[in-house]
Amino acid sequence: MSGPISLEPGGAERDTLALRLAVPRPRTADDRTLALRVPYREAVDRLAADLADRIGPAVHPYEVAALLEAEGLSADVIRDRYGHPNLFSLAAALYERVPRTFPEPAPAPDPWRPDTVRCLLRGVLFALPGLAYLLAAPLWQAARHAPALITAGVVSWAWGQALGHRAHLWMATGRREAGRTLVTGAALGACAATAVAAVPAGGGPATLVAAAQSLYLAAAGVLLVLARERLLLAALSPLVAGAAVLPWWEPGPLLRAGLPLLVLPATLAAAALALRPVLAAPAAPDARPPRLALSVPYGLFGLAAAVLVLLEGRRHPYAVLVLTVSMGPAEWLLHRYRGWSVAALRVTATPAAFLLRSAGILGLCLLVYLLPLLPAALLAGGDPAALLTLAAALWTALLLQAFGVAWPSAALCLAAAGGAGTVTLLDLAPDPAAVPLVCGPAALCLAACALRLLGRPAPHV
Repeated sequence: MSGPISLEPGGAERDTLALRLAVPRPRTADDRTLALRVPYREAVDRLAADLADRIGPAVHPYEVAALLEAEGLSADVIRDRYGHPNLFSLAAALYERVPRTFPEPAPAPDPWRPDTVRCLLRGVLFALPGLAYLLAAPLWQAARHAPALITAGVVSWAWGQALGHRAHLWMATGRREAGRTLVTGAALGACAATAVAAVPAGGGPATLVAAAQSLYLAAAGVLLVLARERLLLAALSPLVAGAAVLPWWEPGPLLRAGLPLLVLPATLAAAALALRPVLAAPAAPDARPPRLALSVPYGLFGLAAAVLVLLEGRRHPYAVLVLTVSMGPAEWLLHRYRGWSVAALRVTATPAAFLLRSAGILGLCLLVYLLPLLPAALLAGGDPAALLTLAAALWTALLLQAFGVAWPSAALCLAAAGGAGTVTLLDLAPDPAAVPLVCGPAALCLAACALRLLGRPAPHV
């Protein structure tokens, strides 16, 4: 039996207490953890600070674990340096320390960024052939033979629009097929334009001039479709040199006739040089020709545009020259519209917001295009209302065609051309009002059509 325990000081419990204090208690794992907790925490904090930019976007600790594994942290380093038993424990600690950050992705390159120099050069190339008429004007009666040249030009313009579209369709299948289309189509177009021009020319010398003009336009169209603008500029250099000296020196009949004639073989040779690698490309397997009907509205638009420009050129030829040069900036703005529309997709969240932004982009492009034409029309002595409405209608129609919406633009432009021709022929309104009277409503209808069809995200994806 056990006896009573003495509670007096100096009893047996004192000996027990003395023994308890004298014997040192061994250190446990918990004591070591407490002693090393601060250095471990500092090491983990430093690691979190070093990897914060890559840990912040993580949406789960496992992503941090993958990052640590990629950094080459071994199990021994994780345990000895950072005080964690394994990789996933350290990853969870780092994930908790670093706040979540989701930076915006780097802006993607604009796929529709235009080549500014090329666009401006194309506008100049559209106008440079007019120097041939300036050089040769004293050598023949231009007013007498103008109907034949104008008729050939209208036919060539319409044919060239359709041929260019068909060649671009073939480009998606094979370059060789596109080149063969250009060779055949250009030859047929030159023959058709010459044949039509022979009627008003009466088979005289004007027919030969119309044939030369048609051949040049066919070859120039080939170079433009193949994006060989610099070759075309080189072929036109004799005209540029001859026209540059006219204010100070009279070149004489030989040079006045010879320089324009020199341009034709130069352009034909440049077209042949550009077509050589295209025709040498391998044939596309199982190539099926695109339907001819797809290119018809582009040709009809070219016909309507030629008629409208002709009606305006009767009164203000220098204003038409301004409009021709502006086709280069117009092409640049077509690329900008597509690029800005793609950018609008990234910053809008609803169809209504995209429609509103698309309307702003369309208005901005038209403003940028038309604003410089106002002082240019005044300097050229033209009617600003006629030039601006015609330019707005043509640019909006080209915008629709760039997205494959061909029939609405062709129909509206044909209606405008027919209306302007009727008003002019029947003298239903004052001559200066014929073009703006029809081109103004046409431009508004084309803009409404563009906003309705292109104000949705789908065409820009």
